[in-house]
Amino acid sequence: MVSALTHHTPDHGIELVVLDMAGTTVADGGLVEQAFDAAARRLGVEPGSPDHAEKLAYVRATMGESKISVFRHLFGDEAAARRANAAFETAYGELVDGGRIAPVPGAREAIEALQAAGRTVVLSTGFARVTQDAVLAALGWQDLVPLALCPADAGGRGRPYPDLVLTALLRTRATDSVQRVAVAGDTSYDMLCGRRAGASVVAGVLTGAHDAAQLASAGATHVLGSVAELPALLGVV
Repeated sequence: MVSALTHHTPDHGIELVVLDMAGTTVADGGLVEQAFDAAARRLGVEPGSPDHAEKLAYVRATMGESKISVFRHLFGDEAAARRANAAFETAYGELVDGGRIAPVPGAREAIEALQAAGRTVVLSTGFARVTQDAVLAALGWQDLVPLALCPADAGGRGRPYPDLVLTALLRTRATDSVQRVAVAGDTSYDMLCGRRAGASVVAGVLTGAHDAAQLASAGATHVLGSVAELPALLGVV
């Protein structure tokens, strides 16, 4: 299933592919919300309360954003945000260590196909480095791609800023033009990040947080059933 949302034909000269992790290449079964519950309880927000419901709605709406940025918005002062973020990272890491994540079906094969065809693939996340490393280790993906980025690697600004995609270009030197970059993700913020970075292919996938309408409204050029369809979209078969 490929839905093209523009009259644009994908540029088969794509040289750099920047892929989101949770919800795009990694299936985590809603662990973000479970880890948020742990963080919220740490700061006295009781599950079932109106305050909890309001904060959870914001977490869902901002999936893909740097988690510390989300907690700064929710809790205001820096100290509280850092306590919440530390509790979140700890809880998510424990869930990961408990075997609660898996690759999205076909994700590893898609990454390997793109790399075999000469594309450079970079993984990116809104999680902190410690959590990203735990996910990569749990999947055995430490050596799957040449570069995996978290917001701290891009100066602290995660999605929807373009920094992660642009940092991938600068670090890898895989291409001389943002027009030769493709981005794929499962959230509105992934789409905004890709568009703001100038990527010519910004593909939304339906294996994660947001639906086709949300992805399209945030600027997706294409909506795919999953990242497994990306190689074919980019002319890699």
